[in-house]
Amino acid sequence: MKHYLKEIFILLYLLANFDLVIERITQLGISFGLLAYIVLYTLFVLGIFSVANIKNNAVRFSIAVLFALSSALFDAYQNTTSEFLTYNTFISLKNAQGFAGEAFEQYLIPIVKSFSFAALLFIGMVLTPRKLKNSFDKYLFSAPLVIFTVFTLLLYVRGAEGGRGLPTGYVFLGYQTLYLYEESINTIGEREEIKISRSNSSINHDIILIIDESVASNYLDINNVSEVTTGLAHSYDNINIYNYGHAASITNCSAESNYTLRYGGTRKNYQKINATMPSIWQYAKAANLQTIYIDAQRTNGHLQNKMDENELHHIDQFIQFDNVDIIDRDMAASEKLIELINDDNHDFIILNKMGAHFPVHDKFPDEFMKYEPSLTRGNFVNIGDTGSRDGFSGDASSWEKYRNSYRNTLLWNVNEFFRRLFTQADLNNAVILYTSDHGQDLHENNDTGLNTHCSAEPRMQEGQVPLVILEAKTLSTLDWSASLLKNHNSSSHYNIFPTLLRLMAYDKSEIQSNYGISLEQDTNDDLTFNIKFHARLGADPVWKKIKLNKN
Repeated sequence: MKHYLKEIFILLYLLANFDLVIERITQLGISFGLLAYIVLYTLFVLGIFSVANIKNNAVRFSIAVLFALSSALFDAYQNTTSEFLTYNTFISLKNAQGFAGEAFEQYLIPIVKSFSFAALLFIGMVLTPRKLKNSFDKYLFSAPLVIFTVFTLLLYVRGAEGGRGLPTGYVFLGYQTLYLYEESINTIGEREEIKISRSNSSINHDIILIIDESVASNYLDINNVSEVTTGLAHSYDNINIYNYGHAASITNCSAESNYTLRYGGTRKNYQKINATMPSIWQYAKAANLQTIYIDAQRTNGHLQNKMDENELHHIDQFIQFDNVDIIDRDMAASEKLIELINDDNHDFIILNKMGAHFPVHDKFPDEFMKYEPSLTRGNFVNIGDTGSRDGFSGDASSWEKYRNSYRNTLLWNVNEFFRRLFTQADLNNAVILYTSDHGQDLHENNDTGLNTHCSAEPRMQEGQVPLVILEAKTLSTLDWSASLLKNHNSSSHYNIFPTLLRLMAYDKSEIQSNYGISLEQDTNDDLTFNIKFHARLGADPVWKKIKLNKN
């Protein structure tokens, strides 16, 4: 038996994921695709055994580390989300890799499990191989390289599709190779200067875009009277509130939605526009507005959501709250926003709120615990984005508690935020657009897994966000009332950038030809969000329809 330890360890690793092989065979059925899959899977396994029998210890060890680590990372995602890691999601994860530490804390158990299985592969590959004829050495060196090259070319031709059910180390390395290739040939173009004309009229008020975090429109009273009070459903003597109902987000992940909101990408041309057109900050500065970015999520100057130093150059004030507890970040943001609204300056402000990203156990004070039973409190006090899911089984009872904690968080970070804004800010000096970066699937339909958003195969709730405009009755900017009825439940994030430019007095027809329709027009939006934002290598984006009658 000891003579076959290498083979035993490798086979144990392969068996650990063999349910995915069975699933893939079932999906393909009796077809040519099944034959191609079996051939490819067999070649992959032969490639692994070829590496395991390379005599050169340094080479064998190096490849084993690479394969095992790649397998562990890929399997960690699958074990956490119960979903296959697509190339689109792979790119999204790379955009969020600065928060890998928090993710490790949140998903510690499935990550440890994945690395444990990968250790079987590593051990099997590094154990000293049995003696083979010298003539086989050159084949052992070349076999995995040839197989990997063929597979990567296959991924390229198929738009990064075709890795399901295959040994995951190969798939992860294939994705990474494609990513590096795309980055090396990125010739989409340089960023342009502003070309859209604007009137000479001065702007005598603030223009504010509030982007909440993980707030689902179906959990707010403005769209469902039985849900969480927000203050946005009330009538006020001095403020008009225009509720555009359920709107579609750009995508179901934070970075891509925020990035596109700042650069104005359209459904038909978001990749080129995001990469080459001016940012909203540049348009605001050209309109003689001071530019201010309030980030209630990160600290110590850390940039997120694909913001870089070049973009930061166009921001006059960059505000974070380094010494403020997570639970108080949105209140600190409201205090700062009130201060900016009440001063005599005319600003363009984007506020990224802390909102209701998981974990939601401790994002609200005790006195805001209206909805019970809720999740156990006290273990996630200073965790903004992620935290260990120890004790959270994902069953129906757990999700009931999760949804109640989520509602309590909304009471604090949405309702209380706006209560302070309404009572302390001079809103005669501001126009405010409010939305969220994406929605949430809180497993209302008994879904499997622990994901709430960023799913590769999302539920429609992940792209369902609020869209509200607040404007003083003394202001007269755009005619919101003219198309509000038609635009209710028929608008999206894609209408926000054109609306901001219209508020900055840029030419309406030029905006429409470059960026699409603003909220003052009939939007007739598709109410879809992009679940394949990183559609590359000739692949097309994939759009998920929000069907409101299925809420």
